[in-house]
Amino acid sequence: MKSIVSTKKKASRRYGANLWGDANSPYNKREYAPGQHGARRKKPTDYGVQLYAKQRLKTYYGNISEKQFHKYYVEAIRRTGDAAENFVGILESRLDNLVYKAKFVPTVFASRQFVNHGHVTVNGKKVNIPSYMCKVGDVIEVREKSKQMAMVIAASESQTREVPGYLEVDSKKLSAKYTYVPKLEDIPYACTMEPNQVIEFYSR
Repeated sequence: MKSIVSTKKKASRRYGANLWGDANSPYNKREYAPGQHGARRKKPTDYGVQLYAKQRLKTYYGNISEKQFHKYYVEAIRRTGDAAENFVGILESRLDNLVYKAKFVPTVFASRQFVNHGHVTVNGKKVNIPSYMCKVGDVIEVREKSKQMAMVIAASESQTREVPGYLEVDSKKLSAKYTYVPKLEDIPYACTMEPNQVIEFYSR
């Protein structure tokens, strides 16, 4: 079985970007798709551009299933306002994403397992569903028995990424308050994301 690290590195090359801003990403050295000889990129069609935008965004949030991703699209266009902004706001509100953005774990992939294994509470109650939709004002906290995990300590002390402005984090308590649903410009993507292209893809 391929490791999460290997999968992450290959994904960055496949989608032509250092998706998570990793200093050791192979994309920093090899800006071509994975494969024996490195496939040369052809000029994509409009459909190809939209498909790549969708796959990049899906992968960034931990390879969300197609069924779940499309469900978020349906919800995004149902809401009032800009559908693309609604879409990324929904994605950012996932519990596993917020646990990752709060720097409780090193990757969004680790965050999904972390939540699934019952290491997190929301407003004092254990929640083990990674796709749980957090609301503004919710307080997410690492459970007491999990605060001394080596992974958690290393992630919280890491200086490689910053906590975004829509989370108020207490690094000593390992708790985070979700203060507002972010817009595209608020989200610290390491590369350009195009949620408008994803909306176009599903609107075809």
